[in-house]
Amino acid sequence: QVQLVESGGGLVQPGGSLRLSCLASGRISDYYTIGWFRQAPGKEREGVSCISTSDGSATYVDSVKGRFTISRDNAKNTVYLQMNSLKPEDTGVYYCVAECGAGVWGQGVLVTVSS
Repeated sequence: QVQLVESGGGLVQPGGSLRLSCLASGRISDYYTIGWFRQAPGKEREGVSCISTSDGSATYVDSVKGRFTISRDNAKNTVYLQMNSLKPEDTGVYYCVAECGAGVWGQGVLVTVSS
């Protein structure tokens, strides 16, 4: 079973940017989609974005549209989440997930947006 490892989290000020990476131990092209979920403190997990590993088409939750961009590099077996114009409400643990929630989950990476 493939393993997913996230990186790139950290502390950033409001308005700042971060890029998360999700490195798969196997081929991401073996999956139809790879996605990012997040869980804010005291809240349920929510889907943030998903991308097709074949044609690169993507979906986003309304709260991040225009600010976040998901992309993939099949040759590197890596999916990225570029996060711009970060807000305090973007704070949470971000998870990389195969098949947009229906497959294996990574261990998560913490993103903190605070001044």
